[in-house]
Amino acid sequence: MGLDHYAVKEGKELRCGYTTGTCAAAATSAAAKMLFSGKSVASVRIATPKGIVLDLPAEEAAFLESGARCAVRKDAGDDPDMTDGLLVFATVEKSGEKGILICAGDGVGIVTKPGLSAPVGGPAVNATPRRMIMEAAQAVMDAYRYRGGLKITLSIPGGAEIARKTFNPRLGIEGGLSVLGTSGIVEPMSEQALIDTIHVEMNSLRAAGGKHVLAFFGNYGVDFTRNEWGIDTENRITCSNYIGELLDYAVYLGFSDVLLIGHVGKILKLAQGIMNTHSRCADGRTTFLAMEAMFAGASKETGKAVYESLTTDMAIDLLAEHDLLKPVLAKAMEKISYYMDQRVHGALRTEAVMFSNARGVLGMTGGAEDLLTLYRKEKNLER
Repeated sequence: MGLDHYAVKEGKELRCGYTTGTCAAAATSAAAKMLFSGKSVASVRIATPKGIVLDLPAEEAAFLESGARCAVRKDAGDDPDMTDGLLVFATVEKSGEKGILICAGDGVGIVTKPGLSAPVGGPAVNATPRRMIMEAAQAVMDAYRYRGGLKITLSIPGGAEIARKTFNPRLGIEGGLSVLGTSGIVEPMSEQALIDTIHVEMNSLRAAGGKHVLAFFGNYGVDFTRNEWGIDTENRITCSNYIGELLDYAVYLGFSDVLLIGHVGKILKLAQGIMNTHSRCADGRTTFLAMEAMFAGASKETGKAVYESLTTDMAIDLLAEHDLLKPVLAKAMEKISYYMDQRVHGALRTEAVMFSNARGVLGMTGGAEDLLTLYRKEKNLER
C-alpha cells in the first residue's frame, strides 16, 4: 500500500515514510529481477519488518555490461530527515563466488571502528537492512533457480556530503551514509530513532575500550566543557532528553561511570527524578527551586516569585538576590545524585555538573571533580 500510513504525534496526524534500508532492499529486488529476466522493472513490492507492504516506483533502471542497476527514492514522510528525496541505488551482478556479497559504492559509508552492527572494513549497512537486502536477493535467486553468487553494490549519490552533517564521522563511518532502519518505516519525530542513535554511539565507545561516559544534553554543555576545563569532548555521548535510556544502557554495556554535564535549564529536572527532560513530558524546575528556597527560609513572597519565574536563569537570579542560591543548589545536586544512582541501582558511578552561561558552574555532585580530573589526565597521556 505505498505511503498511506500515519502516526499521531502531539495531536497531529503525520505521514510515515520508509527507511534507506527499505529503499536498498527494494532497489536490490528490482535490479535482481532485471538481471535474471532481461526486462526493465517499473515498480517493486517490498515487505517491511513492521509488517507494512510497500509498492515503490523503480527509478533510473539500467542494464549494464555486467549486471543491472535500479534506484528507489527515499521518502521520509513528514519526518525532517536529511536523506529525504535521495536515490538509493543497487547494482546487482552475478559472481563466481558463492553467496551474496554487499559492497559500498558512492555515498555509502565504510565502517572503520568496532562496536557497530556492521563489521569493520565493510559497508555501513545495519543488521536489519542487511537482512532485508539478503532476503530480497535470495527470493529472486530462488524464483529463477539461480544457485550461483551475487554481488550487490549500494550507492547513494550525494550521501558523502550529507554524512558530514551526521554522527557518522564520530562513529568511524567514513565516506558516506549508513543504510539504516529497524522497522523499515520512518515514523515522524521518532523518539526510538534518537535512542537508537545514543545506543550506537555508546556501542562504538565501549567497543573501542572506553570505560567512562562523558554525556551532554547538547552543544551548550560541550562548548562549556571545552571553554571551562579544556577537555576534549570528541568521544562524548549526546543524550538529548533521554537520560534514563542513557543510564540504563551504560549499565547494560558495563561502563564504570557516567559524568553528565548540563545547563541548569535541563539538568535541574533530574532533581525531581525526571529522566526524560523534554518539555512535553514534565517540568518541575521552578517548583523545586521555590520549594527548596522556602525550606531554606525564603518568605512566601520570595517563594512565589521564584515559582512564577519564566526561566530558570530568572529563578537563579532571585535566589542569589536573597542569599538562597548556595543551599538550594546544594540540595539540587544532592537530589540529582540520588535519582541518577537510583536509576542504575548502584551498578556504576554517576556524577553530574550543573552550569549556566551567566554564572558558570552552579554545582557538582560529590565525585564529579574527580572524574573531570581523570578525563584531563587521560587526554594528557594520549598526547
